[in-house]
Amino acid sequence: MIIKTALAPDQAGAIGVLTLAFGVDPMARWSLPDPAKYLAAFSSIAKAFGGSAFEKGTAYIANGSTGAALWLPPGAKSDEESLKRLFDENTDDDIKADMQVIFEQMEKFHPTEQHWYLPMIGVDPAHQGAGIGSALLAEGLKAVDRDGLVAYLESSNPRNISLYQRHGFEVIGEIQSGSSPVLRPMLRKAR
Repeated sequence: MIIKTALAPDQAGAIGVLTLAFGVDPMARWSLPDPAKYLAAFSSIAKAFGGSAFEKGTAYIANGSTGAALWLPPGAKSDEESLKRLFDENTDDDIKADMQVIFEQMEKFHPTEQHWYLPMIGVDPAHQGAGIGSALLAEGLKAVDRDGLVAYLESSNPRNISLYQRHGFEVIGEIQSGSSPVLRPMLRKAR
């Protein structure tokens, strides 16, 4: 398996595979349950959430665009203004208040010290179970360990928790509002 840094020409493939992967993600589909809205909005959401990883050289893609991970290095942030706008424009009115609470809770768990953040990682459902997610995590964690920093992520898919735990992440809380699925913030101590 080959994991490489995703460059500008790889962005469409990386965003495409993330769109496929998050098509079954509990939080993504709770917030965007309509398939047409999900498909229309998700690529913009992914770019706002972690798209700066492409510019920073911290996006990774598995061979054949079977998986992708968008890591944000210390000091880099998601485009929170665009993210909130995209969710506001595309979510149903009955969950908008819950989305705001979730964003506020995410901010409270986000580390304040220098850290690496993994806003998005996903594997094409047709290729899951082949070690691609693990390989993508391992590649990103090389930079985290090189820098001797903590790493942080949030997961709403219970099936992924054990994968993150195998790579040293620990659940540090739960984020939930109204009818939303539980989002689990996870932290990996510096090594």
